Amino acid sequence: MEDITDPSFRFMCKKFGADLMYTEFISCDGLIRDGKKSVRKLDIYDYDRPVGIQLYGHVTRSMIDAARLAEKSLPELIDINFGCPVRKIANRGAGSGMFRNIPLMIEMTSEIVRTTPLPVTVKTRLGWDESSKPIVEVAERLQDVGIKAITIHGRTRAQMYKGSADWRLISEVKNNQRMKIPVFGNGDIDGPEKAKEMFDRYGVDGIMIGRATVGRPWIFREIRHFLETGELLPPPGLLEKAQIAKEHFLKSLERKGEKVGILQMRRHFVAYFKGLVNFKETRLRLLTSCDPEEILTIIDEIPGQFREVGDPHDTAHLI
Repeated sequence: MEDITDPSFRFMCKKFGADLMYTEFISCDGLIRDGKKSVRKLDIYDYDRPVGIQLYGHVTRSMIDAARLAEKSLPELIDINFGCPVRKIANRGAGSGMFRNIPLMIEMTSEIVRTTPLPVTVKTRLGWDESSKPIVEVAERLQDVGIKAITIHGRTRAQMYKGSADWRLISEVKNNQRMKIPVFGNGDIDGPEKAKEMFDRYGVDGIMIGRATVGRPWIFREIRHFLETGELLPPPGLLEKAQIAKEHFLKSLERKGEKVGILQMRRHFVAYFKGLVNFKETRLRLLTSCDPEEILTIIDEIPGQFREVGDPHDTAHLI
């Protein structure tokens, strides 16, 4: 997820039990042109592992060159993004735009597999739109050219993130007798019970969680505990959330520096403290301050000053 799954956020997800993580997706064009932002995304750390570097592009030669550059960071695998639905990416033929040129998708994947010694995986969607969902055939063809695993988001490009993810087609891929590689499902997993349902009902080898992790990196701990015991963990209290937000913030400052570290944490602060009563003024302070010490002080004050919606003592309105 762009500007979200950076090293500081991956640190928090790994702390709470994420098994395998991916970098933010990286433009192959930006990487081969030595773009500062793209190159910085290659930074991986010991705590990340196992980790995949995720690349996107629409030109085979550029993707091959980018994969070779990515190898130098010594990831465990290279992941090709054929799933991003964002217009500026898909409409130029990258991400989920590859569903409009499936022969190129297969050719590109084949060449990357042939070129890199690292395992190659693919993240993709069901298809371009409701009238075109060729994922069962596409998954077979990608397997045939050598990918080691596939993750499928249960929506088309046209759906973006609207409506419900259709896991039935993900299940068709998994239960296709020709498929031998692991099949992972993605889409609408927002908690332990949903995760278990996807394993039980659709038989996938694993699940990928994206948007539900924002402001909730402890979701991995919750899911693992539920799968192992059948018991739901109580959600972290506001004091623990504040401690998690502080640790994440400090790691962001360490990895990105003061200016960028503060800016990129703001969306995380919104998510960590969503649902607090009468929080509007403090949220504004938190999202406009450019002073790390002031931000830390604001976070420290939150548990003693606010309550979450659902607190039995709360009679105020949510702001």
